[in-house]
Amino acid sequence: GFNTIVRASDCNLTVAGGAAGGGYSQVIPMEEFNLHLTGDIHAITAANNLVAAAIDARMFHEATQSDKALYDRLVPSIKGVRTFSQIQLRRLQVRV
Repeated sequence: GFNTIVRASDCNLTVAGGAAGGGYSQVIPMEEFNLHLTGDIHAITAANNLVAAAIDARMFHEATQSDKALYDRLVPSIKGVRTFSQIQLRRLQVRV
């Protein structure tokens, strides 16, 4: 099959009215308009899937574990002492 796109002949965005274009539409071959965006679309899709998986994993762990279990994992006891890491302390600070 052929890959084609439809392009309006008038690209003026200030034209009044719904479909008023001032001309006729054309069907042009895809090769003429190829900006090689397929790699970009793949990267956006992969990033979106990564973020969705991270959110899903966090929701799962927060829903299936007790607060004590989460605290034990986030603030481990080192030689019997629990301390927050520097990044955790920065996140806990109130910003005004």
